[in-house]
Amino acid sequence: MIVDGHNDLLLHLWRGEPTLHLDLDVALAAGFSGGFFAIYIPSPNRPDPSKTPYEVPLPAPIAFEEASRIANELFDELCALPIARATSVSDFRDGEITAIVHMEGAEPIAADLSNLEEWYGRGLRSIGLVWSRANDFAEGVPFRYPSSPDTGTGLSEAGRALVRACNHLGILVDLSHLNEAGFWDVAGLSQAPLVATHSNAHALCAASRNLTDAQLDAICDSNGVVGVNFAVMFLREDGLAVADTPITEIVRHLDYFVQRMGVDHVAFGSDFDGAEISAELGGVAGLPKLIDRLRRRGRREDHTRQLAARPRRHVALDLHLSVSDTLT
Repeated sequence: MIVDGHNDLLLHLWRGEPTLHLDLDVALAAGFSGGFFAIYIPSPNRPDPSKTPYEVPLPAPIAFEEASRIANELFDELCALPIARATSVSDFRDGEITAIVHMEGAEPIAADLSNLEEWYGRGLRSIGLVWSRANDFAEGVPFRYPSSPDTGTGLSEAGRALVRACNHLGILVDLSHLNEAGFWDVAGLSQAPLVATHSNAHALCAASRNLTDAQLDAICDSNGVVGVNFAVMFLREDGLAVADTPITEIVRHLDYFVQRMGVDHVAFGSDFDGAEISAELGGVAGLPKLIDRLRRRGRREDHTRQLAARPRRHVALDLHLSVSDTLT
């Protein structure tokens, strides 16, 4: 059972576009049991790393009213899918695809947090404070290579209040896309394990979106989790978005995370339907290829474990990829 850290299926459904990677009709057969389905308010600019170095300017912030309207429409798309929605770990069952409602960028949340509990009541259990562009709560990282994630200021007072409120309600605070100053603000403030649902190792690919060793250590020390992003521009050492990228690049980052943090802190965070991924993998139907590649490299693969929750007041939804007990 594979519980994945991130997909952007809802955006394509909302736009009336074909999906790129996540075909729900074949997902179960590939071992995909669901995961974090993103409510993402789109921006016109997308990274185009046809060569490196690259630096993509981020668009202006999106107004709350516009973001709220689109978020409601995306949520309606999710509700129309023939899948379950999880508000607790027990909602995941064999033979079903289950979605965790995730907000990628907190623009649909009012700056005074007046609608946060309403969204919680609708099933929201994970919030990424930013999608790269700045908002009322924080600043994200621009799409830049090479670059560290230290690209701006930390959380605003509204951002700090949002982290505290998420801790109180039991909503995961996703650190993917957040800049380094914001990351350390969350690390110092949050009472829950730190989680980056779809991020990679900066030591292996020096993109601003990737996590430094110090950040990985902090996530591990908090008993948190990182989901490896399948986007090739955040996997490859050269930072290029080249579809002809082998699955071994995903394995390379998995290896690094496991060696740095231990297997219990590593997950899949595919970014299906939101990024250029390896043509060899292809999409959700290619997940067995990735699992087989891990097996053939001489590892004991316990199969991916289902979503787990920490038995504590401030619940973090915890993604575990149990690839091996012997990755050293």
